[in-house]
Amino acid sequence: MKVQYIRVSTIEQNTDRQDNFNGKKYTDKCSGSIAFKDRKEASKLLSNQDVTQVLVHSIDRLGRNTIDIMQTIQEFTGRGINVVSVKEGLNTIVDGKENPVAKMMIGILGTLAEFELTRIKERQAEGIANARTKGVYKGRPSETSESIESFLAKESTQSILKHLRNGESIGRTALLSKSSTGKVKKVKKLIRDGSIIL
Repeated sequence: MKVQYIRVSTIEQNTDRQDNFNGKKYTDKCSGSIAFKDRKEASKLLSNQDVTQVLVHSIDRLGRNTIDIMQTIQEFTGRGINVVSVKEGLNTIVDGKENPVAKMMIGILGTLAEFELTRIKERQAEGIANARTKGVYKGRPSETSESIESFLAKESTQSILKHLRNGESIGRTALLSKSSTGKVKKVKKLIRDGSIIL
């Protein structure tokens, strides 16, 4: 039985980019830092004894921690379940045997995902420290229960930042990141305030 696993960071984030499969899907809306086995839908997937193949958009959907990613892959391969990563073009099992090249690549990709998460957190900390120095850091915005740290950690926010760093306009950034122009403007304001360093 072939299934697809999808993970997005927030409830409002669209899953269409990862959704390219007509069979059974398991979709989690949670942070990538949560261990795979501790996610609601992922745990259901792990308990399904009929699964023979798991399709993911990219390896980082399984986690942002290298150890967790490798343990999850090992759990699947140990049960003879092939994990297929579309973006990286990897199959963990080939001709009924564990694919050593895929194992090596997954280790590298997992390390890179973990490194990127660390860099994001460092940039956030620098931006917040800079904003506090300027006296413009307000912490938790009054109009929402979400903290700035939580807002910046979202994948959609990071996607907006990536396109803004590339010099895209507000409208183009909203289109490319599949976000509203209002959200892009909010990110731009945080940049102007010094809460984010591009």
